[in-house]
Amino acid sequence: MAFSRAEDDRLLRGAGRFMENIAPDDAVFVSFVRSTVSRARIVGIDPTEAREHSGVIAVFTGADVDLKPFTSPVPANNQSMLRPWIATSRVRYVGEIVAIVVSESAKQSADASELVVMEYEPLEALVDPEEAATDTDLLDEMVPTNASLVLSTGEDETIFDDCEIVVSQRLVNNRLAPCPLENRGAVARWDGPRLEQWSTTQSAHVVRDGLARIFELEPDNVRVVVPDVGGSFGAKRGLSPPEVLTAWVAKQVDRPARWHEGRTEAMIDLGHGRGQIQYAELGGDSDGTLKAFRARVFQNAGAYPDVGSLLPRMLGVMGAGPYGLEKVEIHSRSVLTNTAPLLAYRGAGRPESTTMLERMMDIYSHEIEMDPAELRRKNLITKSEMSSATASGAMYDSGDYPQALESVLEAVDYESLRTEQRRRREAGDVLQLGLGISSYVEITNPGEEGEYGSVEFLDTGRVLVKTGSVAQGHSHSTAYRLLVSEMLGVAVDEIDVVYGDTGLVPRGTGTGGSKSIQIGGSALFMSSEILIEHGREVSAGLLEANLDDVVFEAEFARFYVDGTPAIFLTWADLREHGAMEAEADYVAQSATFPFGAHFCLVEVDLETGEVQILRYLALDDCGRALSRVMVEGQVHGGVAQGIGQALFEEFQYDQDGNPLTTNFADYAFAGAPDLPPIGRLHQETPTQRNPIGVKGIGEAPTIGSPAAVQNAVIDAVAYLGVRHADMPLTPNRVWSAIQKVTKQIDGAANGVS
Repeated sequence: MAFSRAEDDRLLRGAGRFMENIAPDDAVFVSFVRSTVSRARIVGIDPTEAREHSGVIAVFTGADVDLKPFTSPVPANNQSMLRPWIATSRVRYVGEIVAIVVSESAKQSADASELVVMEYEPLEALVDPEEAATDTDLLDEMVPTNASLVLSTGEDETIFDDCEIVVSQRLVNNRLAPCPLENRGAVARWDGPRLEQWSTTQSAHVVRDGLARIFELEPDNVRVVVPDVGGSFGAKRGLSPPEVLTAWVAKQVDRPARWHEGRTEAMIDLGHGRGQIQYAELGGDSDGTLKAFRARVFQNAGAYPDVGSLLPRMLGVMGAGPYGLEKVEIHSRSVLTNTAPLLAYRGAGRPESTTMLERMMDIYSHEIEMDPAELRRKNLITKSEMSSATASGAMYDSGDYPQALESVLEAVDYESLRTEQRRRREAGDVLQLGLGISSYVEITNPGEEGEYGSVEFLDTGRVLVKTGSVAQGHSHSTAYRLLVSEMLGVAVDEIDVVYGDTGLVPRGTGTGGSKSIQIGGSALFMSSEILIEHGREVSAGLLEANLDDVVFEAEFARFYVDGTPAIFLTWADLREHGAMEAEADYVAQSATFPFGAHFCLVEVDLETGEVQILRYLALDDCGRALSRVMVEGQVHGGVAQGIGQALFEEFQYDQDGNPLTTNFADYAFAGAPDLPPIGRLHQETPTQRNPIGVKGIGEAPTIGSPAAVQNAVIDAVAYLGVRHADMPLTPNRVWSAIQKVTKQIDGAANGVS
């Protein structure tokens, strides 16, 4: 169904309404003083000079804030590890809030925050998660361990006993900053006991319920509104300290309060993603038959356990990937460090799982001298095997994994590229080709959440759609209009979509885990079905016919008695005889499993280590596609972020816990000149696990792409003896890997061990 995005015209004309546009009269501005040391005792705070600064209304410290510390929002995490909304006696990472400055203007607030004098007693920082896992130095004085979560799928000492070959590798899945176009923000306003808060969250109702709990209010006394949001990628999923403190400030000064996060603030405090160290082993036979996979994983949870601490769970669920392995064993330990807390970031555990397994596939293929494509062909789960649980216990829904791979290989003429690669190697060319493949399957709506939806015909003749899901640039309005239009036969431009306002939408679970269309869309599908049935009942009375004889024809949006289509009723006719509205709460049957195959062709300069992507092709099967335009947009953005992780991005700390990449001058990510045209093959394999047959697409391309790029780069230099190099594969890292093996070869030739 061809239809341009409904959101584009308004946003491109500058008519969007973002957090900066929310400006209540008489609002004060909030600025946070943040710790400049990663681990220390707070010896003293002197706000005197800041309080005397022009325009300053108040300066608050931890001693003033009467909010109790909170537990991790993830129940599985260690609930004894408490986090203060504002530091009181200790700080655990650079960027932690230590004071609040409230002023008449944003500039005054920012300037005054520089005048708050902090005195610290520095303590030795703990940055390395492997060191933290030893528990020799405990970050939380109230808990006898640094482990926020320990997971294991079981211990089988014989897991590799019947394997002829076992390959192993230490892998680092690099820590990333989400870098949304728009940072976080909050505007809070109290009216007696009622709180109204604007938030950049992914879930308005989660924030509403959280604020109600913290301030001891009834949920009906809290209204949360989400305006247009410039990206999130998982980082804005929950309720963060700055948002809560903005509401607290508004209550203290009895005026509306505004907070808008700066870029450096976001880099050090918004939260980060990935950050895993993985020790992986893959076993099988010399003919390429794979049998067993095991991984021991250290997850950096940051200073306080949040969603990032839970993400190794995805490795346990998806450990087998798209392959028919017999045994899979995953052990993980999430640990506290003196770095910013880790959160969900686009893919949230699935890119870590896929990249680990796909790297091991290439390492194994190199070990047995089998082409990586052939090894995958030999081990991919077939359509006939889809009804069985994987070795990691997942029950996949639908898919044709071998066909996805074959379609991609055929489209790029894989064998011809291998021929050209061999020619360049034999000729000793400086520019060498690398071919990278990634076959993947992922899980969407992994929490098996439900969603609310309603459809109503208004007196104006327009259709009002309400959904509990919330968009941050996802094209929700477009998707839901297309779906309801198809169901009810109403023109797309006659449908309005409302979301992100707890005063208008009674409930909802929000956005995350690529779940919106499959559960939000299913709720609207059910609402539309209920509305159609109600329309048939009303039509039966008006047409004096039996209900079973009344037909609804969506193509022309009309009701008539079977056999007499010339006499019909429209939605407008029915609206004159009563309300035409319906709502539904969709309950998910289970998660769904999108899948695909990605291919990357790179050229590596052996003299400089520079990597250039010559071609990228993605096949991402997300079940039924409501709009190919929307799917392509998600694929392009997701692949760009995957390329960014593979070649450019890494949030770094020094050994003292000082962040080294706090702005876009230091933190590199892919720009338009760095990206090739991203090709896409379309394939649809509908799922039976929801009524509209869709799976998620928002994260899938970010899951398949890092491994494809990483495999391609290493493939280009593997013939020199390079076995592995961790992401990001910067020119220096690639060049260093080449130099290391070259020196080893030269040393061996000269008899140097």
